Amino acid sequence: MTILQRAATFAVMTFSLAGLVMSTPGKATEIDRGAMGTAIMGSTALIDSTTQALFRVTPPAPAAIPVLPAAPAQADPVQPVDAPKPQPATFDSLDAAVAAQDTSSDDDARCLAGAVYFESKGEPLSGQLAVAQVIINRAKSGRFPTSVCSVVTQRGQFSFVHAGIIPSIDSSRAAYRTALAVAKVALRAAWDSPAPDALFFHARSVSASARMTKVAAIGNHIFYR
Repeated sequence: MTILQRAATFAVMTFSLAGLVMSTPGKATEIDRGAMGTAIMGSTALIDSTTQALFRVTPPAPAAIPVLPAAPAQADPVQPVDAPKPQPATFDSLDAAVAAQDTSSDDDARCLAGAVYFESKGEPLSGQLAVAQVIINRAKSGRFPTSVCSVVTQRGQFSFVHAGIIPSIDSSRAAYRTALAVAKVALRAAWDSPAPDALFFHARSVSASARMTKVAAIGNHIFYR
């Protein structure tokens, strides 16, 4: 028998008992009113509990909260390491530095080689290097044009330049190959010039201005700043 059937049966019995009491007043005194009240209250409690059982709504189970995996620890960013700057090759002598230069050239090397060739071919290597250094110093000084070629071709500075043009040179000549190698040594700072601060030079036969400071005398040239 189901719970509903039991509750219905019990209710019928209770109402029948109540009708019997009401229809027979003489017997009412013989019935324990406390027992009848207890029976009625018991039936009411049974009905209430049955109703609650029928209509009780079971709350849904709480949804499981997904547990996300912990984010991986961020590694410290790798700092780029500056590549070491190339250092000039070291040589035992200026002769070795000149001999180590290749035959490639760019505009600066060709302009500088032309000046070295026309101004100091036949001079010792140290004198040729000093001439090349004068031109490089001028380009860096702020008092002259700012490139090697513009310093060499500046009007009124070198007598071999005509209308701003350096005369062509036979590149197969040994003197020119030496001048080109000396120019590259100077541009690459592969050997220290014996006249490092000089901005001017002239032949020994030329009188210098008293306002210039002598730096060195090499071969047939005197260097000033």
